[in-house]
Amino acid sequence: MTERATSPLVLVGVTGCIAAYKACELVRALQRAGCRVKVVMTENATRFVGPTTFRALTGEPVAVSLWDEPAARVHHTSLAEEADVFAIVPATANVLAKLVVGRADDLLTTVALATEAPLVIAPAMNVHMWRAEPVRENVKALQARGAVVIEPGSGELACGDVGEGRLADLSVISEAILAEARRARDLEGVAVVVTAGPTREPIDPVRFIGNASSGKTGYAIAEEAARRGASVTLVSGPTALPDPFGVVTVRVQTAAQMAEAVEAVYGDADVVVASAAVADFRPARPYPDKQHKDDAGLVIELERTTDILAELGRRKDGRVLVGFAAETRDVLASARRKLEAKSLDLVVANDVSDPALGFASDDNRVWFVDEAGETQLPVMSKRVLARVLWDRVAASALDAAERRRERN
Repeated sequence: MTERATSPLVLVGVTGCIAAYKACELVRALQRAGCRVKVVMTENATRFVGPTTFRALTGEPVAVSLWDEPAARVHHTSLAEEADVFAIVPATANVLAKLVVGRADDLLTTVALATEAPLVIAPAMNVHMWRAEPVRENVKALQARGAVVIEPGSGELACGDVGEGRLADLSVISEAILAEARRARDLEGVAVVVTAGPTREPIDPVRFIGNASSGKTGYAIAEEAARRGASVTLVSGPTALPDPFGVVTVRVQTAAQMAEAVEAVYGDADVVVASAAVADFRPARPYPDKQHKDDAGLVIELERTTDILAELGRRKDGRVLVGFAAETRDVLASARRKLEAKSLDLVVANDVSDPALGFASDDNRVWFVDEAGETQLPVMSKRVLARVLWDRVAASALDAAERRRERN
């Protein structure tokens, strides 16, 4: 990852739409707010506004083609890595569709696919195009992945039609971009530990006690924290997921191994988000060899595993501790008990009895439970949940980091 400059860098993507000229005003507004701005354009966008205009406004090279500067760093990676926010203003229906399917046939869409920066999209198009079912589905898909979509306003359009499709007011767009720029750095200096996935407690060399946790939520939480500037360690049980970008990942199998790995980094942690589905019990005496069906009278004696989060809560010392409560009944009551018994600041509770919203699903419906009460969130993707969670605890995380620095 590239080192961040003092001023946030906003990469403005301009596509082939009559509203492209308004991107010039947006660039100025972002500069007045203290942002450094670079511009990437599609070839079609240059038919409406020339790259020279944006170069004069930004004082930066304007990227149009993958082959603009053969001697320079590869454009789609360099622009993708240095951007704090990528804002596509205006975004055509064509570009929305490309973003959804991951098509990268020009520089702008290639950067969009390569970047880890938050994506802000302000569509503009004819009213009938905006209302078309494929466009609406594409917007929903991008929002589910965490993109901020600034829906167009209503009024007279360039084609003469009247209705939705006009580029949203620039003040609304710029504020959304600036909010993402602030969010992109709001965990700088914070040390985060996230646990994710299941644990596997061996019965014999080939069988284990485990659960269906996929680790998707914890991985999204770790990746979001890293994207926002935190130093993140992810302690993961066995999953099929790749290591999140910008995160130190420690892979374990059992509850005991997870406890040991968390303990190794807890001393330097400001925030712990314990989303792992840790086994509560393990076989007291695992069999040294594989057991067979004809082993009559097979009995497995269980013993409790270490309650990792309870142990951390006993030595909280100013840290922010977030737990998860995956339940099939009495969800809020169980979450409230966990909050109090383990000295937690927040519990994220969800009902995993619904197969569409339980383990291994892409979406969640959760409650945030803290001392102030319970807040139910709507159904959302796990990536969006990660953003909402960090929005909730970011200020407390910064306070915890400051307390750690004072102790040291």
